[in-house]
Amino acid sequence: MEGLSRDDMERMMFFETAREQAELEFKANDKDAQALTRWGGALLELAHFRSGEDSYAMILSAVEKFKQAISIDGKRHDAQWCLGNAYTSQGFLTADSGRAHRFFEQATEQFNEALKQDPSNAVYQKALEMTQKAPELHAELQRQLAAQGETLNLGGGGGGGASSTATKGGISDLWYDIAGWGILVAIGFGVVALSKNVPQPGAAAAVR
Repeated sequence: MEGLSRDDMERMMFFETAREQAELEFKANDKDAQALTRWGGALLELAHFRSGEDSYAMILSAVEKFKQAISIDGKRHDAQWCLGNAYTSQGFLTADSGRAHRFFEQATEQFNEALKQDPSNAVYQKALEMTQKAPELHAELQRQLAAQGETLNLGGGGGGGASSTATKGGISDLWYDIAGWGILVAIGFGVVALSKNVPQPGAAAAVR
């Protein structure tokens, strides 16, 4: 893809390989909740390398994988944590504050559930703390976009479907500065869980 650094290309290839392997493992055993969680986690990371509706569609697909994993194994707190991250991402990609807040509430529920399963997990605790700030960050994101004459509404609602006119100098920087924490799955369990039997490139190892 144009515009990607060598490290980004390696990272994208790493997660694409992880996605393919997790998909194969799930096809071999459709009760494998771990494979589903890794599949969804890879999709969530790969959404970073897509834009507009393609990115949002990948997040939606990740949500379905996490939900399926939890339905198979309700004690998969990593899947609950990832689902919370996916909901957070959806919230930030939705312009309407009411819809966005509902996504943040769903994220909070998932982080709380994950913490019930693993109360000492500092990553889950941090995610929960950050989600409490999400409505304020969302409002600031929308203010900055409006000031730049840009819009971002990939979550539908609030006026007629998915749309995005955010440009690389605008939403790209805002997304990583304000909301990027919400979908960096690799920083938590990702590099370990997603890299099961997948050769790690130098870039992926550096994420830790």
